[in-house]
Amino acid sequence: MILSCQNIKKQFGEDTILKGCSFYVEEYEKAAVVGINGAGKTTLLRIIMGELPADEGAVVLSRGKTIGYLPQLVTFDSENTIYDELLSVKQNLISLEQQMREAEMQMKRVSGGELDALMNLYASLTHQFETENGYAYRSELTGVLKGLGFAEEDFTRQIQTLSGGQKTRVALGKLLLLKPDLILLDEPTNHLDMDSIAWLETYLMNYKGAVLVVSHDRYFLDRIVTKIVEIDLAETTVFSGNYTDYAAKKEQLRISRWNAWQNQQREIRHQEEVIEKLRSFNREKSIRRAESREKMLQKIDVLEKPTQSRTDMKMRLTPRILSGNDVLSVTALKKSFDSITLFDHLDFELKRGEHVALIGSNGTGKTTILKIINDLIPADEGKIRTGTNVQIGYYDQEHHVLHPDKTLFEEIADAYPTLTNTEIRNTLAAFLFTGDDVFKLVRELSGGERGRVSLARLMLSESNFLILDEPTNHLDIMSKEILEDALNHYEGTVLYVSHDRYFINRTAHRILDLSERTLTNYLGNYDYYLEKRTQAAADSASASSAAVMPAADKESKQEWKNQRQQQAQKRKLENDLKKTEHAIEALESRNEELDALMALPENCTDAAKLAALSREKEENTAKLEELYTEWETLSEKAED
Repeated sequence: MILSCQNIKKQFGEDTILKGCSFYVEEYEKAAVVGINGAGKTTLLRIIMGELPADEGAVVLSRGKTIGYLPQLVTFDSENTIYDELLSVKQNLISLEQQMREAEMQMKRVSGGELDALMNLYASLTHQFETENGYAYRSELTGVLKGLGFAEEDFTRQIQTLSGGQKTRVALGKLLLLKPDLILLDEPTNHLDMDSIAWLETYLMNYKGAVLVVSHDRYFLDRIVTKIVEIDLAETTVFSGNYTDYAAKKEQLRISRWNAWQNQQREIRHQEEVIEKLRSFNREKSIRRAESREKMLQKIDVLEKPTQSRTDMKMRLTPRILSGNDVLSVTALKKSFDSITLFDHLDFELKRGEHVALIGSNGTGKTTILKIINDLIPADEGKIRTGTNVQIGYYDQEHHVLHPDKTLFEEIADAYPTLTNTEIRNTLAAFLFTGDDVFKLVRELSGGERGRVSLARLMLSESNFLILDEPTNHLDIMSKEILEDALNHYEGTVLYVSHDRYFINRTAHRILDLSERTLTNYLGNYDYYLEKRTQAAADSASASSAAVMPAADKESKQEWKNQRQQQAQKRKLENDLKKTEHAIEALESRNEELDALMALPENCTDAAKLAALSREKEENTAKLEELYTEWETLSEKAED
């Protein structure tokens, strides 16, 4: 165990953010903290880092272990370039390198015993340099920068000229190069494009340390984490598995808790009705019985009402009229800024009812395409035609459609003057703005709150063609799922830009991939796109290998085949090892759950239940022995 949080409690004024928060993170474990916006996730990370004091409880980091933290938004200024800023992390290796060069120069000028001493020093320095991967640190640094989306021409840019998101990526790069034993990451994918997120996922999966991450990116969580720590109503619950496992278990638990609460509420109402009836008899005996029942009722440990899943916020997107079958036609579209051409000769069409995701790396021009379609900026060349009866509803990721000096109430009332006060309040209430919240100024809202107001306006628009620019930015997981359900039931046409792969997977019928100034069409969701792109890359690699292989050189061809076979065997071994490790982790985790269940008082007195739990643990232990042996065998094969 590398980190233990024990009964953490934190209040701000009268609001309890965390209470009885307890969980642990094992060495090399990848875990996530999830919860709705405002649940206390960032507060928990800041308490772990010592930036905020806990009101109660303790945070324990194992002795001698290091910890690193990436907050949501990094604010730092430096006169360094991007490359030099990351290079500062490797100062110890730079110093070692300088000492090695100095020793080399001195060895040329001395002899005898002095030379022997210098050679011993040089051997010691070289060994330390090799042990710390000194010969590869510059290529490692370059790999991290490129993986996080920086091109080589960016390496010389000054830190002080970067945007907030770019500075956050630099800080993430520094943290990864520092390689602490435990990394805390708060929304690390917010400022990354899809390629950079995929790179970070692979990096973290192979990271030789522990990771605790706060993220609303469900695809990211599915790929890297094996434990979920949920914060709900200030309390924490730990679930084993990735996000999909957690969501299924959470729903089962929610249903169970809801049923228990409803049953108890029914019993309480029944007892109150009986008590009232007994009192109405106005007889001494009946009154005593009523008092007895009242005392019993007071002793009941009343269950807190569980939060209902996705019922507070309601969203219905309904087109007012039906558009023609041809919704949008884009022909030979071109756009440049100064000397940089974003795209050229773009052609695509949208038919009624299609849900199309426009994806690509940062800076390729995705948002620019949406703005051109909405007549917000002009195209350099090309034509855009909308079909019959097409009415566009536009969601801007920067929320320029909102007026900062208006209240939420005024924002809706001015945009839709025919609505009554009650209708406006009901609309805002559907997006969790109730009471005096409706009189907040737009400029005082958080990013997530502005997103909800923009969605409320969109819902009222009754458009039949929705154009959405990063609609899930700043939304928590629950709000994303509500939007997904609304779009999946929407009968109109949708074109959107998003980096949220889980969202794309659930809502897209077709994907347009913008890269190298052109579009590639994929008839499916994100998983389909990923499969086809991987297949294309593999086919390309095979074709390249075949092209460079001399056709007449049978020996060389056979050697190449052998290498491919060995690589395939190696990949299979690695996959088998991973599967075995996951199976071991799952059984070990289940045994811990069984130990906890057997320790519960209600189970200790239930012989049948205890026997069943004990039998399951014995079976698991036997399976674990087999898996341990299998893992050892596979490890030896992998080493060979």
